[in-house]
Amino acid sequence: MEVERVQVLAFGGMKELPAQFIRPDHEQPENSKAVEGMTVPVISLSQPHDMVVKEIFKASSDWGFFLITDHGISPTLIQRLKRVGQELYELPQEEKEAYANDPSNGKFEGYGTKITKNLDQKVEWVDYYFHLMAPPFKVNHDFWPKNPPAYREITEEYSKEILRVTDKLLKLASEGLGLEGKVLRSSLGGEEIELEMKINMYSPCPQPHLALGVEPHTDMSALTILVPNDVPGLQVWKDDNWVAVNYLQNALFVHVGDQLEVLSNGKYKSVLHRSLVNKERTRMSWAVFCVPPHEAVIGPLPQLLDDQNPARYSTKTYAEYRHRKFNKLPQ
Repeated sequence: MEVERVQVLAFGGMKELPAQFIRPDHEQPENSKAVEGMTVPVISLSQPHDMVVKEIFKASSDWGFFLITDHGISPTLIQRLKRVGQELYELPQEEKEAYANDPSNGKFEGYGTKITKNLDQKVEWVDYYFHLMAPPFKVNHDFWPKNPPAYREITEEYSKEILRVTDKLLKLASEGLGLEGKVLRSSLGGEEIELEMKINMYSPCPQPHLALGVEPHTDMSALTILVPNDVPGLQVWKDDNWVAVNYLQNALFVHVGDQLEVLSNGKYKSVLHRSLVNKERTRMSWAVFCVPPHEAVIGPLPQLLDDQNPARYSTKTYAEYRHRKFNKLPQ
């Protein structure tokens, strides 16, 4: 089945959106604008340890989202990662299509675009490239692009850095719950914890007030660590309002995902978020999803349960969790 790529539509001179991209009235950005005057938490990892634990606990409980600075990843590496991602989307279309995925047949890795089978379903104004980054024994480099030539080297270097930051964040989040630092990491599969890379491209949209780059959702991950380019668009749901997330150079955007909400028995909240699009400029983001292996059993941690705090979530494998979805959509 031939898929219409958003990038091809965007740069083909289109003046009006096809019907499948036009969101229902209540989802259109002009009818659900972000509230003014609220800013998301920004946490420096260079602060005293106890302060960082406290701030991450508060942000994960109140927002399910925060930005981190002083994380130790070189700004040069982040810029190199962005450059090879941009070069990937500048490749000839037929070269990208050689990596086309096919989710309907279980092939999730590669070059993708959301498709719909009927006009009642709405799709997002985004193309993406998705592949596994870790652990090494599960990575299949056949799904990684061969061009640009530096893609593999840079992405593998970034993978090691993100794994280090993930380890640190999970340790801090564990301590915030009053647990030993290793508890969350070991509950998510220990050495078999997986990192998935998704490079999102939101091409210029002829009618951005009618479309969404990504519809409101929570991430199925434990954590999502994201770097965007400087084109705004990400919004998070807080206190019955959308809050725009401003770009902060070299900061990492951290989303609490569904698996941490379950493990913490609801003390941490997975964040509902969406992405808007731009009429003139391309927005891109590099999201790394930290997920347990499919066979990992995920449920509220026993250490957090007692008569006053019964389990709020069922215990099941991550593979089973992937077939359900938290419903946090605004009514």
